[in-house]
Amino acid sequence: MSTESDGPAVDEAVRTLLLLMPRLVGRAKRLPLPPALQGLDLAPRHLSLLAHLEYDGPTSVNELAARLEVAPTTVSLMVSDLSRPGVLHRTADPDDRRRRIIAIAPAYAAPIAEWLSGSASAWERVMRGLGPAQRATVVNALHAYEAALEQTGDEHRNAQPR
Repeated sequence: MSTESDGPAVDEAVRTLLLLMPRLVGRAKRLPLPPALQGLDLAPRHLSLLAHLEYDGPTSVNELAARLEVAPTTVSLMVSDLSRPGVLHRTADPDDRRRRIIAIAPAYAAPIAEWLSGSASAWERVMRGLGPAQRATVVNALHAYEAALEQTGDEHRNAQPR
């Protein structure tokens, strides 16, 4: 393995991550789904939406859209998907009756918390072993990777003949 002064060379790090990422995603997908959620057709986008509601509490569609970095119409569709089976509920905002606040329905709060806790506890174990600067590096690297993937996707879409 080729190394630089403090770790693997760039090409070796990229190789390792390319081999590691599919395993990480596969393991995360295999985390057991609580029985109350098994009949639902949950996709990764639902996990992100539910995580925001679990950790940040009830909020509006527009706020969820900003947090998820998607259009409000996309969030509205996801909320509708999860409202039909009763996973989410919408209530009028007491400060602005025209606006709706989205929340996890009480009957689903514990199963959702249980589902999210598998990933959260793994991240907590990892992050507790790192110093603040190392934690920031991990988070910043993952954000940068996401942005680079988006940029690469845009470049490929723009290069496609129309």
